[in-house]
Amino acid sequence: MTLQELDSYLTRILEHSTWEGRDKALNGLQVGRKTPEVRRVAFAVDACLQSFERAAEVDADVLVVHHGLFWGAALPVTGDHQRRLRFLMDHDLALWASHLPLDVHPELGNNAGLAQALGLTDVVPFGEYRGAKIGCKGVLPAPLRLDRVCEILFHGRENVLQLMPFGKKEVSTVGLVSGGAAHEVSDAIAQGLDLYITGDADHTIHHQALEAGISVISGGHYATETWGVRLLAARLHQDTGIPTVFLDLPTGL
Repeated sequence: MTLQELDSYLTRILEHSTWEGRDKALNGLQVGRKTPEVRRVAFAVDACLQSFERAAEVDADVLVVHHGLFWGAALPVTGDHQRRLRFLMDHDLALWASHLPLDVHPELGNNAGLAQALGLTDVVPFGEYRGAKIGCKGVLPAPLRLDRVCEILFHGRENVLQLMPFGKKEVSTVGLVSGGAAHEVSDAIAQGLDLYITGDADHTIHHQALEAGISVISGGHYATETWGVRLLAARLHQDTGIPTVFLDLPTGL
C-alpha cells in the first residue's frame, strides 16, 4: 500500500468529509514522507516527540494519531514545533490525524469503543456539538455499580480523575462523550440518564450533577481516547494485512 492509498482508505472509512468546516483540527495527512510505500503503521493518541520516537523505534512508516499537530491556526516553525517536524522528516515518518471523526465514528470511534466495552444496547448518538452529536448513549444489559463500570473501562476506581456518585447505586442508562466534554453532562441530565462518562474532570459541574442526582465518571482525557486508535489499528490490519502497533503513552490526565 502507498501513502496515498492509505490516506484515501482512512479518510473514507472515517468519513472525514462529514466534518469539513466543523472540526478545527486538520484531519488527514499532516506530514508526508519521501518513500511512498507503507509497510508498518503505528497508532497513538497524541502527536508529540515521544510518540514519534517510539514509532521510529518500531520501524513504522506512518504514525496515525487522534491529536495531531495542526489545529486551524498558523504555527511558526520554531521551538518544539520545529523539533517535531524535523524529527518526522529526518526519519521519513509520515503523520496522519483524525480528531472528531475518530470520536464520533459509530464502529471505530472512541465512544463506540467505550460503549462496546460496557456492552451497551440501544445505542444512539448523544452529546450536541456544533450541530452534531459526537457521543453516544445506551442501556446496560444489567444494572452495574459505579465501581464495576470503573473496573471495566479504567482498570479500577483509583484510576479515574473524578467520580461523582450522586445518583443511583446501580446504573442502567449511560451517556458517553470522550475527551474534554464535562459540560455535556447537561444533555445527560436533560435526558434523565443515570450516569455520564467523559474524560476531563471539571470543578464547575460538581453542584450541577449533585443537584440533578446524576453520577459522573471523568476517566481521563487520554484513557477515554485510546479506544478509537486501537479499533482503527485493528481494522486497518484486518482489511489490508499491514502490520500495526499501538503505542501506549499515558499522560495521567
